[in-house]
Amino acid sequence: MSRKPFIAGNWKMNMTAESGTQLIKELIPLVKDANCDVCLCVPAILIPAMTKASAGTNIHIGAENVHWANSGAYTGEISADMLKEYGVKYVIIGHSERRQYFGETDETVNKRTLTALNAGLTPIVCVGELLEERESGKTNEVLDRQLKDGLNGIDDVTKIVIAYEPVWAIGTGRTATDEQAQKTIAYIRKKIGELFCPKCAEKIVIQYGGSMNAGNCKGLMAQPDIDGGLIGGASLKLDFAKIVNFDK
Repeated sequence: MSRKPFIAGNWKMNMTAESGTQLIKELIPLVKDANCDVCLCVPAILIPAMTKASAGTNIHIGAENVHWANSGAYTGEISADMLKEYGVKYVIIGHSERRQYFGETDETVNKRTLTALNAGLTPIVCVGELLEERESGKTNEVLDRQLKDGLNGIDDVTKIVIAYEPVWAIGTGRTATDEQAQKTIAYIRKKIGELFCPKCAEKIVIQYGGSMNAGNCKGLMAQPDIDGGLIGGASLKLDFAKIVNFDK
């Protein structure tokens, strides 16, 4: 079954309205003929400016997080309706940095994911193991828990994107080999088939996120179960266009 590739950038806490607008203007002509879906997930405060900068192009603007409540006393949080008001289509949920630094759990990932889906947003749900978990042979065990608990109660799992991000390869310059990434993402697809249905597993888009860059993207994207990338540092520069155009 054919799945359209999806390349998404994650700016994290980087860029300003000025520098972000400039980057998008330079990216637009470089990615306009891409054969994949393209998205830049940016800090919440930059969403209005980046939406304006990318208007009328094939670059979608996404968010880096969303709260599970529609409104209320949640100082500093952003609701799904707030994101939708500015044309946001995608939202990253459960990134390892959110889990590590901000108390994100499989339960809160699940709550955010269900809220995003109910609002018509497409969640990019992140899963992945720590270095010690991989070295001790617990990768599949960790993924089983994250997928079962994080995706609990979803009616149509094909409406989400999964990003496999080995935590040991994020921002470290250390990348899983093509074979490692393929093997683990194939396992994730198999697990989705068990939790939901085999046809769902064949349809769902699964990205690799872990120091994918212009130099290694072709090999990773050539793997049969890898449908795209969640790009960190390389999405902050024009190299992002080379990743988007991995097939050229």
